[in-house]
Order: sequence, then C-alpha cells, then structure tokens
Amino acid sequence: MKKMIKKKPAIKEPVAKRSSLVKVVDKPKKKSWLRVLAIANSIGFVAVIIVNYLATSLPIWWMSTGELSDLYPNLFTPTGLTFSIRGLIYMFLLWFVIRQIVDVYKKKGVEITKKIWIWFLLSCITNIWWIFAWHYKLVWLSVLIMIVFLLVLIVINNKVEIWKKIWNQWDKTLVQIPFSLYLGWISVATIANISTYLVHIWWGAWWMSDIFWTILVIIVATLLALLSLYKKNNIIYALVIVWAFVGIIIKRVAVDPIYASSIIWTLGVCIAIVAAWIWSRREKRLKN
Repeated sequence: MKKMIKKKPAIKEPVAKRSSLVKVVDKPKKKSWLRVLAIANSIGFVAVIIVNYLATSLPIWWMSTGELSDLYPNLFTPTGLTFSIRGLIYMFLLWFVIRQIVDVYKKKGVEITKKIWIWFLLSCITNIWWIFAWHYKLVWLSVLIMIVFLLVLIVINNKVEIWKKIWNQWDKTLVQIPFSLYLGWISVATIANISTYLVHIWWGAWWMSDIFWTILVIIVATLLALLSLYKKNNIIYALVIVWAFVGIIIKRVAVDPIYASSIIWTLGVCIAIVAAWIWSRREKRLKN
C-alpha cells in the first residue's frame, strides 16, 4: 500500500506583516503624488501673482482692473484703498504655499496638501480666468467664474474647519487665516461683480432702484458675516466684510453723501451689529 503523504500547509504570511509591506510600497507613491500637487499649487500661485500684476501694470487689454470697474459705477463699489487687502491676502497665501511645500517634503506633518487636495489649484485657475474675462469685458462670464471661485473657496474653508482640531496654532495661522481672508474678500467681490453686471444690463430700467438694491445686498453681506460668527466663530471673515463696508462709506461720503445717505446709515448700523456680535463672543469666551 502506498503511504499517504500529507502535504504541509503553506505558511501564510501574517496579515499584519503583509499590510505593513503594502504601506511601505504605497507610501512613496503617495508622497510623490503630493509633491507634484504641492509644486502645481506653487506654480498656480505664482501665475496668479503675475497675471494680477500684469492686469494693473501692462495693463491687459489696455485698461486696468480699476478703470474697468469705473465703466460700471454702482453704489456697492468701495474706495480704491479697500482693495489693498489683496496684498495682505496674497502675503498670507504665500506663507501657505511655502508651508505646504515644507509639509510634503518632511517626514512627519499634518499633510496640508492632502487635506485641501486640488481645490487650491482650482482657486488659482478661477482667479486667472476671472481676470481675463473681466479685462475682455465679458461681464456675464466674469460673474459665472466668480461664483465658481466662491464655491471653490467655500469647499477649501470647509476642509480647513474639518481638520482644525489636529493643527497647532502655527498651522492655523498659515492655513485658516489666509483662506478666511480670501473667502471674505471673494464674497464681497461676488456681490460687487453681480451689481456690476446689473448695471451693465441697465438694471435702472427695472422696478428696483440702485439704492434699494445696494441696501439689500448690504443686508445680505451682513447676514453672511453674522452666520460665519454664529456657525464657525470666523471673526476674520466678518472683519473682511466690515472692511469692505468702511470702504463703501468712504467712497459714498466722498462722491454723493446726500444722495446715498440711506446707504451710509445702513452700513453704519450693520457695522455696529457685526462689531457688537464680535464683542459679545469675545466676552463669552473670556468668561468660559
């Protein structure tokens, strides 16, 4: 009789060991992909700075951004000094770009690039597209692009809020503040862009007057500021709205203080409401 030869069972590799091997193989691929995205973000940001500079200095299509804005005068447009906040925003965004490059190339970190993913690059692209649409006087297209721009920044800010608990104060400064500033300013710019489009299509011929429309959008902007304070305690966003309101007051007082007196009073009341809310939140935090 033939002897039954028992086959030895194949030695299976422990699951934990195999999974660790997979991680070792996948990690370099993940890191390389994040590095490519971080570099793309940096290139996109540099492109934004260059295009915005050329829009003023060249300028694109022989008119600067401010000169084009003067072609469509509306009561929501702030004074020119207000637009200096863009320099502050881009300075903070530069710190963010440097921070995410450092984060990707170091061994341990919170991987900011991975969390924000491709959305920052999309914000750079929409920023550039808006400049060209505006300078080529495609006002309707500039409104659509601005709305997309706003939605992209809302997504970024939501992603930042999700991960805020694991970040230290330094990371919060380099990530949360830049995008809160950015979102606040683009919220104001979206309202101004829509107002410009309404002027472009002869809004005055409709039943709603320009003063009534301006007061309406001021109230909407105020509600956005209060909502950001109530839901996320985003003081930076609210302060950007207040900054824009101050700029509108300065412009209206200099140009037509009597005609736009109702707008000026509305802005003053809205600023007081936002400031009071910020102060009450501060007092509440100090008590706790």
